[in-house]
Amino acid sequence: MEMKNVVKKENGVPRQFLGVDFVVLSIGKDTMVAKMLYKASDFVPFHQHPNEQSAYVISGTYKLKFGGEEYLLSEGDTYSIPANVEHSIEIITAGEVIDVFSPIRQDYL
Repeated sequence: MEMKNVVKKENGVPRQFLGVDFVVLSIGKDTMVAKMLYKASDFVPFHQHPNEQSAYVISGTYKLKFGGEEYLLSEGDTYSIPANVEHSIEIITAGEVIDVFSPIRQDYL
């Protein structure tokens, strides 16, 4: 997938990872934006990747675990997970989250 600095919402690229639907949006030289479309039945088990991950919760409620801590997140909350840190997310109620990864997640392309 090539660098796409501006992406209209209707041109996002639908993908799926660990059973979770998401849309790849803009892709820069060092960062990528994705919108996660979490269903209540989704669960992202502990995993890690070489990408720093920062996120903004648009809607829904989630239980995020990393660094030995557990966080209850809802609309308007944000978080940043350092690269190579194990984390998981439990979906309590369905919703959407904007994720920003640096560097670009090759496994999302």
